[in-house]
Amino acid sequence: SVSGPDKSRKKGWSPKTREQVKNVAVCMLDRAYIPYSRFRVGAARECAYGTVFTGCNGENASYPAGICAERNAISHAVAEGHRDFVRIVIAGRGENFCVPCGICRQVMREFCAPDDFKIYLAKSPEDYREFTLEQILPMGFGPENLEVK
Repeated sequence: SVSGPDKSRKKGWSPKTREQVKNVAVCMLDRAYIPYSRFRVGAARECAYGTVFTGCNGENASYPAGICAERNAISHAVAEGHRDFVRIVIAGRGENFCVPCGICRQVMREFCAPDDFKIYLAKSPEDYREFTLEQILPMGFGPENLEVK
């Protein structure tokens, strides 16, 4: 993790913090293991009280065995006992913004409130777009859909 708990950060996201988290996501691009596609993705996911977990994509000769940066960051956080997420920054180096794949969107939906969870797509710390999970995964299937009545 990049930073420790800070209960004052649960609701707000200061410009300084925003820049730090975007910078961390962009730095993760260089850690990607991409011998086949050469397509780098970095991610930094912030938990409710300020802890930030990072991830990058990792490929494998058996393609389905690879993992996306977003799921890498989520798995890292969950393994450390965190499940209360507020935002993620996804960075890529392509001409277009790097959007999360369908599997990553669904994994985010497992842990995040669609209307509240923020997704930042970044080409650089200065060039980014903001979305909610609801905007990129409308009518998503979540844990509440499995409640037995």
